[in-house]
Amino acid sequence: MRKILIIAVGVALLLVGKALWVVCATWGHGSASSERSEILRRANYLVSKVATTPIGLLHEMPDAIDFQFRGEWALYSCSMTTMALANIARLYPDQRDSSLRHIEQIIDVAMAPEIRLYDKLRWGEDPLESLGGDNSHVSYLSHLAWMIGTYKQVGGGKQYDDTYHAVCEAMNRRIVQSDALNLPTYPGESIYVPDMLVAIVALDVYSQLNRGDCAGTVQAWLDRAKREWIDDETGLLASCLTEDGKPTGAIKGSYSALNCYYLTFIDPDLARQQYERLKDALLQTSPLTGIREYHDRSCWLGMDIDAGPIVCNLSPSGTAFAIGCATRFDDAEVRRNLLKTAEIAGSTLTWGDKSHYWLADFALVGEAITLAMRTHFRNS
Repeated sequence: MRKILIIAVGVALLLVGKALWVVCATWGHGSASSERSEILRRANYLVSKVATTPIGLLHEMPDAIDFQFRGEWALYSCSMTTMALANIARLYPDQRDSSLRHIEQIIDVAMAPEIRLYDKLRWGEDPLESLGGDNSHVSYLSHLAWMIGTYKQVGGGKQYDDTYHAVCEAMNRRIVQSDALNLPTYPGESIYVPDMLVAIVALDVYSQLNRGDCAGTVQAWLDRAKREWIDDETGLLASCLTEDGKPTGAIKGSYSALNCYYLTFIDPDLARQQYERLKDALLQTSPLTGIREYHDRSCWLGMDIDAGPIVCNLSPSGTAFAIGCATRFDDAEVRRNLLKTAEIAGSTLTWGDKSHYWLADFALVGEAITLAMRTHFRNS
């Protein structure tokens, strides 16, 4: 009996300690100004891990996943860290020069042969050496184009312009030539709508920087999405499409939250509508606030390569991406609760001028995503 009592007291103390930890770690959350110190410490950590060598970045990816996903996660870490730094440059003008310098380092990493190898192996040709061809390569090219375009939007130079123009022109040509205005991520697989949305966002940025070039493609894609790719049951944009542009498969929380985030850049009204549908269909508030991965079933414990480890129905990546939507639409209560969930799951560690979630030691991409999302304020 005494042992049981000791164990019970120990568990209670751990729970109280964790609760106090979460309260302290999330104290002051709510605005770009109140979160500035933490945001900059997290950015310092990410820069130290991402603005490195290509091989060094790949070594930060989990060994448990195969080479393709290590490459994808490394590229996504580059992309999301770039978005976070661009947001920081807009939110805190005194950080602009350092943010631009680090973005340049990250773009150089992303352009390295080692990082684009995952895409080369799937398509049998290098994505940057085959821009005159017709194969998609949308997984790699879309993120690279978005990174360079964002860099230029916040005041970056012209050193990537030749690559930028060539990549965007190739993506635009391939999308226009496709029957469904969509490109497959890899040969023989479904069209993943979030992957396509990166390309559409990248082309929209390119259009803004180049007198409307590609604007017609962006609008045509959006028009078709609203007309043909909205799920009847949930009102959410489809997660996947067939080659001929028909919705296929179940709605997934990770994809839906990411779709909503990307839409904030190109169609704010549709994005807000999708955010409300996302909350209606997939927001869970108990025992923790977050986005459910599956609309059509429960999953109390599972694993999904896109979502991560699912616990109590919650999608780690879907929950993280929802932070971006809540931030952009000033949904303060949901944002605060999502960040609490992130803290409960992640546990912030701080030393010197760096902070990161403990889980970043296992999934760096999650740290990059979360910082990009929490800095996605309307004035960023």
